[in-house]
Amino acid sequence: MPRAATARLFVAIDPPPRAREALCAWAREALGPVRSRGSASEKGSGAVRPLRLLAPELLHVTICFLGSRPVEEIGAIGDLLGEHATAVGELSVGAPLWLPPRRPRALAVELHEPTGELARLHDALGAALAVEEARHRRFRPHITLARMREGVAPRARELPPTPQMEFTPTELVLYRSWLSPEGAEYEAVGSATLVPE
Repeated sequence: MPRAATARLFVAIDPPPRAREALCAWAREALGPVRSRGSASEKGSGAVRPLRLLAPELLHVTICFLGSRPVEEIGAIGDLLGEHATAVGELSVGAPLWLPPRRPRALAVELHEPTGELARLHDALGAALAVEEARHRRFRPHITLARMREGVAPRARELPPTPQMEFTPTELVLYRSWLSPEGAEYEAVGSATLVPE
């Protein structure tokens, strides 16, 4: 019996275009002097490998990562977004983060949410969609700006302050992620407007 087709899915909110462009500009400038160290096999070779900056259209705030789900579930998951799409209020950009902290593979910026509504949205969607990770891992809202290949670590960890910026999300989006050696591409396959309760 053939295996059912699956899709790698996640639910996110998108920063507005002006915020995406400003964060990408900050990352380009901030990472200019940052040099990356290659893997142990490259030591002594003098290899310098930069981080891979993400394009503005790829920037998002992941609310729930669903992993691989059967393709036929996409419609039902998209419909479920509307049941939980409550407004989260204004978010503000915080400090830069190397994630995970001990062995970084990505550069991100943290987000501050004074109302706690974003965390409540994460919890509600995680429960509704049976996302095991949502129950066991602390939600840390952030926007990833750059990624590193495996075995590469940032030599310099200090970064300049991020731009002061606030934005109010307006939509919850279900994305399908397509992976390739060049990086991920995201296809919106469902959405719901965030509305006040």
